[in-house]
Amino acid sequence: MFKWFALVLCLCTTFAYAQESEDDGEIAISAVPASKDAIYSANNNINYKIDLKNTFNTRQTGTVGYRVLAMDDKEIIQKNENINIGRKGSKSLTLRIPPQQAGFYKVQFMVNFPEYDDTVRRTFGVDPEKIKSQHAAPADFDSFWEKTLADLAKVNGNFKVTEMPDSAQDNRRVFAIEMKSLGDITVRGWMTIPNTTNKRKRFPVLLGLPGYQVNLKPMFGSDEDLAIVVINVRGQGNSRDRIRTLRDDYIFTGLEDKNRYVMRGAIMDCVRMVDFIFSRDELDHDNIMVSGGSMGGFLSIATAALDHRVKLCSAQNPILCDVKALPGKVNWPLRDFNRYVRANRGLTLEKLLDNLSYFDTKNFAARIKCPTLVGIGLLDHLAPPDNEYAAYNNIPGKKHMIVFRDLGHEVALYYKNYEGRWMRDTFALF
Repeated sequence: MFKWFALVLCLCTTFAYAQESEDDGEIAISAVPASKDAIYSANNNINYKIDLKNTFNTRQTGTVGYRVLAMDDKEIIQKNENINIGRKGSKSLTLRIPPQQAGFYKVQFMVNFPEYDDTVRRTFGVDPEKIKSQHAAPADFDSFWEKTLADLAKVNGNFKVTEMPDSAQDNRRVFAIEMKSLGDITVRGWMTIPNTTNKRKRFPVLLGLPGYQVNLKPMFGSDEDLAIVVINVRGQGNSRDRIRTLRDDYIFTGLEDKNRYVMRGAIMDCVRMVDFIFSRDELDHDNIMVSGGSMGGFLSIATAALDHRVKLCSAQNPILCDVKALPGKVNWPLRDFNRYVRANRGLTLEKLLDNLSYFDTKNFAARIKCPTLVGIGLLDHLAPPDNEYAAYNNIPGKKHMIVFRDLGHEVALYYKNYEGRWMRDTFALF
């Protein structure tokens, strides 16, 4: 009896294993654009090479296709075709999407088989240098910021610098910075400079600007000929004396009145840090680069636009580009803007966006005079690539865009390496 039971158990186990091995698998899909950066010309097909790999133990019969959507998710075109892949086999094909008008598009590559479905999501661009915003800058944009700069000039910076010898590393001295900015608000930052016995040495400056609710700390590095200055703008990091909001509330603080919006002061904090740089004899006032990502990218473009003492501007994934074209494309910051509107009687999203136009990255971009480097990810869910190009295309002078086709709200190490070489070449740091 026990031998019979053991035999049945063995047969059942063998059958279960065979059943599991036949059913267990997937159809792996990869989609590679024919264009290196997934940027195409308006007169050409948008071609993608599709590689499929069947890991099932059985032949698979199904469909492969694509679905193209506008950046607001409205469907433009969809197409599928039948396909067979042998047991443990693979297949390659080219999907040809018809030419599209200038802009950016979402594309979904789909495999549908009886035993397996999958979707790969990508974004491609068509003649992005032709993208223009449909929303003009406010007529008094320049006068608004001229008055803001004048208001800042009335505030004595009262710069305080304290060396922090216990924090020194990488052969760099560390200094804590404290100063007064717009509205007599105290903001703080850090400076690190290489140790030197040369009393006449003047260091070019990399001014690092913060991302959203990021607490910047002293920045170090191996550069023996560069000072690194960072700032925590009001309401962030160690500059939260007067403005202490919840993380999600910061983006709309004071936005019902453009003169009270937190970003008005934050931008002036960055300009005030340029004032600080000019107050220091050991810093090279002729060679200043601003750099930042996300909100820091926005602040870099705004600072370079308003303060032409800045000689280079680097912005990665800048937010708040073409703000009136953001609804329908992104959840943030629209989700928090709508929440703020609901909590404030008489306020509308239209009024909020009208005020935000004074802080639109694209409107600052048109006023930049220094060479500018911009990096974007085509899968960015916070700063859509068409909005970023609307800002980039407004920059009138020397500029360069680096596109990362498979990244979201980030840039790859390649960008930072390129930025470093570009800065060192421009500042003659050989």
